[in-house]
Amino acid sequence: MKDNEILTKVKRGEGLTVEEIKRYREIVKPQKHRYGKYGMLALRRLEENPALMWSIENIPAYLHEIDHQAEEMEDAMTAALMEEQSGDYMENLHRITAMQATLQEKILDELINVNVG
Repeated sequence: MKDNEILTKVKRGEGLTVEEIKRYREIVKPQKHRYGKYGMLALRRLEENPALMWSIENIPAYLHEIDHQAEEMEDAMTAALMEEQSGDYMENLHRITAMQATLQEKILDELINVNVG
């Protein structure tokens, strides 16, 4: 059987023989995806709940979107914090530290825990 016939069978969702599966694995190499901090947290949550993992059609796109949304939230909160800066270094440092903790909690609550469980 030719490679394009095997690929066509896979697209149609037809079953493959053992030889076809071996050939398919040679033709189509798996892609490695890199996720950010929050994408990895979401992946761990999905791995803890395999039934939920099956409900997501495109897991890599989902995890990259989690990272993208988290980055947007970080940018928005950082911009808001920079507008409120005072001249006191220690006060600014405390404010930044508190903002980072709040931001992580907000991302976990709104993106990771809500979307995954």
